[in-house]
Amino acid sequence: MSIETWIGLLAICCLGAMSPGPSLAMVVRHTLSGGRLHGIVCAWAHSIGIGVYALVTLLGLGVVLKQAPIVFNIIAVLGALYLAWLGLQALRSQGASEQKLAAAEPTSLLTAARDGLGISLFNPKILLFFLALFSQFVLAANTFSGQLIIVATPLIVDGLWYTFIAMILSHSAVLPKLRAKAVIIDKISGIVLIILAINVLLRLF
Repeated sequence: MSIETWIGLLAICCLGAMSPGPSLAMVVRHTLSGGRLHGIVCAWAHSIGIGVYALVTLLGLGVVLKQAPIVFNIIAVLGALYLAWLGLQALRSQGASEQKLAAAEPTSLLTAARDGLGISLFNPKILLFFLALFSQFVLAANTFSGQLIIVATPLIVDGLWYTFIAMILSHSAVLPKLRAKAVIIDKISGIVLIILAINVLLRLF
């Protein structure tokens, strides 16, 4: 893979990672409820899901999914339902984040990892991103090292970006102000997730 091709891949991966959406909302929620470590765990679990999609596209399964609309629709519906469930959980929190903080009982690291991985694996827009944009770079990866770069680049970029977000949000000058607004942030996150779920379903039906 040439350096020019890799720079193009890097640019697209950066734009994809930086686009606001449910992934950002999830990292924010776990950073607020559990602190920096929870946010970072959520971030890298999310990046593993991104790596899975990169590997799937590389192996050619992305093309299979694109040519099998029933399979894609099932994945999309499951993804929409997962987003809606996360949104309802956020709307019903009633300040749960603040209560856990006061009781020194933050959400477990396992939960942070589960939500980070789930929000990436069950987000149909990520699958569409890889099918529409990322797959063009697969053709340029005709060696093992090139294939490794194809999978590692989006995984690392995604993990580093959301780690950066978690570190900024958990700064001593920032986190207390955000925690004071935790209920509002939960409600906004919940509304965004539900709107995204509805949008996915409307596109399907």
